[in-house]
Amino acid sequence: MAQNSFIVQNSLCKVPEVTLGFWIVKIAATTLGETGGDAVSMSLDLGYLVSTLIFAVIFLLAVSAQVKAVKFHPLLYWITIIATTTVGTTLADFADRSLGIGYAGGTILLLALLSGSLLIWKKSLGNVSFRSVSDSRTEIFYWVTIMFSQTLGTALGDWAADSAGLGYGGGAVLFAGLIAVVVGAYFRTAISRTALFWAAFILTRPLGAVVGDFLDKPVSAGGLALSRYSASAALVTFMLVWLLLFRSRAADSGH
Repeated sequence: MAQNSFIVQNSLCKVPEVTLGFWIVKIAATTLGETGGDAVSMSLDLGYLVSTLIFAVIFLLAVSAQVKAVKFHPLLYWITIIATTTVGTTLADFADRSLGIGYAGGTILLLALLSGSLLIWKKSLGNVSFRSVSDSRTEIFYWVTIMFSQTLGTALGDWAADSAGLGYGGGAVLFAGLIAVVVGAYFRTAISRTALFWAAFILTRPLGAVVGDFLDKPVSAGGLALSRYSASAALVTFMLVWLLLFRSRAADSGH
């Protein structure tokens, strides 16, 4: 019995505690996903399909390593998050542009995929809380859902900045405002913490998408025209420094 408790505890330790620091690194990771994904698909001119296949392999390798790990490793966890957001960037661009379904069509498709992932997870295991990650099956649901949420977030960010005509600044203000609403709901309402977690997780992705586009898109398009490589390197450096200075702790299933 004691041995079983030890195994469950270590499995849960692979999921980080959700704090302000978690969200800061998450936004940096999603911004990196945008600049990094664009660097491969656009700057290297590999196209969305080839780039998606490359990042999909990285995603599968990262998730495999994460699932096989016996305890929480902050660097491995955030590498896997970055893998989900880079593949999400190129996959959303492929759906929106190469398939010709547009930002609205891509957003609807990805929302359906994300909803389906959450519903199947809920039906199969009883809940969709990140605190319930205690075995490899649950963790696979967790990472597939995160990947879909990152892809949806990319499509939402592109839709807001381009189709809705908000531009990168307006899109950033919109999604920052929506995140503020979620934060307010967390402190002032009894809305499910699990629902609020996934809402915030989804909304931080389009925020990162529009910030990433703002950094590397041409000045004529409303961006700063920074090098995608230098922007990506700066974001990686920021994340590494943050993780070294403020070490992540594993989530406690008892709270």
